[in-house]
Amino acid sequence: MKNHVWRPLLVVIALVVGILVFRFFYVPNDFGSGEYGFMYSFHRQSNVGEWKEQPLMYRDTGTHKMHETCGECHGEEVQVRTEDMHGIISCENCHGPALEHPENPEKLGIDRSRELCLRCHTDLPYTTSERKRIPGIDPAEHNAGIECVDCHNPHNPRLEDM
Repeated sequence: MKNHVWRPLLVVIALVVGILVFRFFYVPNDFGSGEYGFMYSFHRQSNVGEWKEQPLMYRDTGTHKMHETCGECHGEEVQVRTEDMHGIISCENCHGPALEHPENPEKLGIDRSRELCLRCHTDLPYTTSERKRIPGIDPAEHNAGIECVDCHNPHNPRLEDM
């Protein structure tokens, strides 16, 4: 073969070898696919222990016991909230981490920002099954510049209930 074929071929081979050498030294030996395959468990196996050592911040662990926990002191708010549209949302989504509440912090902050509401309520150009349960708005047209809580009570977000 001529030099114009060999040179690019050698460059490509050198790049592949370089990438494999880099990967050999950079990627940990315990990195790989776990029992659930590449989609859900492609990680460093020794990392599991490191994550278990991380301190918890949230009281709601996905079991939806938050309503019971918060309801011990905030029964009326929790009852109103769980009867309406936001009943499936953990209190900590708006009020922040509550693992040691009410001792530390004594009072939880409330995120009243428009951006928090728009995380779920921005009308997206594609359909999902959630669109039936979560009404979306166009943030540029629907009361732009005004916080959602000025018109909507987050515990009971229907306009007519304000």
